[in-house]
Amino acid sequence: MCYIGRFAPSPSGPLHFGSLVTALGSYLQAKSCRGKWLVRIEDIDPPREVKGAATAILTTLEALNLYWDGEILYQSTCSKRYRAVLQSLLDKQQAYYCDCTRQRIHHLPSGLYDGFCRNRHLNQTSQQQLAIRLKQNQPIYQFTDKIRGLQNVDTANAQEDFIIHRKDDLFAYNLVVVLDDNEQGITEIVRGADLLPVTAKQISLYQLLGLPVPTYCHLPLVLDNNDNKLSKQNHATPIELNNLKTLTVQALQFLGQVIPENWQDANQMQLLDWAIKHWDITNVPKQNSRLSTNIG
Repeated sequence: MCYIGRFAPSPSGPLHFGSLVTALGSYLQAKSCRGKWLVRIEDIDPPREVKGAATAILTTLEALNLYWDGEILYQSTCSKRYRAVLQSLLDKQQAYYCDCTRQRIHHLPSGLYDGFCRNRHLNQTSQQQLAIRLKQNQPIYQFTDKIRGLQNVDTANAQEDFIIHRKDDLFAYNLVVVLDDNEQGITEIVRGADLLPVTAKQISLYQLLGLPVPTYCHLPLVLDNNDNKLSKQNHATPIELNNLKTLTVQALQFLGQVIPENWQDANQMQLLDWAIKHWDITNVPKQNSRLSTNIG
């Protein structure tokens, strides 16, 4: 079976160094396996999107010589396919409407949804928008990550009926990421460790829908000086297009990879070709850390 990986940024701002680590790690894993590397723009949350961000992301990837295979998938074009799956899950009573507020759930002892609406048989009306939750009848209590090893999932979290369609009529990430990774034939998901907590929920959805489950590799997160994840929300510095080779070398080091002694003499494409040949996912650190600016 051909290896197919992907990079799936949201257009909520330009790429930063943390995004580069994810893009580069997923690219090198795919290319070292002689597979395809796809790009998907996850534009399903308009309130969080920044105008022009999708174009800026693609321009930065091209400047990095991180060229993708095939057509780019934009999630904003997939609503019909998403709605068909939602309706099927409702028709099969594998999902249900819920009117619970975040405040109610927040005040529960566990802080997790307790299945309150499971048997209330609510219906969508024009007066009140309702969320749709998946009936969690096939919880996943553990899974194996190729970088971080066996992951045990908290029982209450594994059993939670999670939202697959929001009250504001937007599709939930846990639904669309599964549907699109399957649609694109993704065999392995290489992404940031911030998504480890929702992986078990996504695996359970794959199994409920009878879809093949990809393997997972969760890369370490780049932390800022306050030990928070480097992110667009935390105003991470955008990647500068005039410093790409140095940033690529820093990303390789962050991912635990060796770099060529004469990297300064190589161009970006030569550097990537070298990195593909020497990529070793077993050297990727298991822990999140701050970025070191020292280049060996």
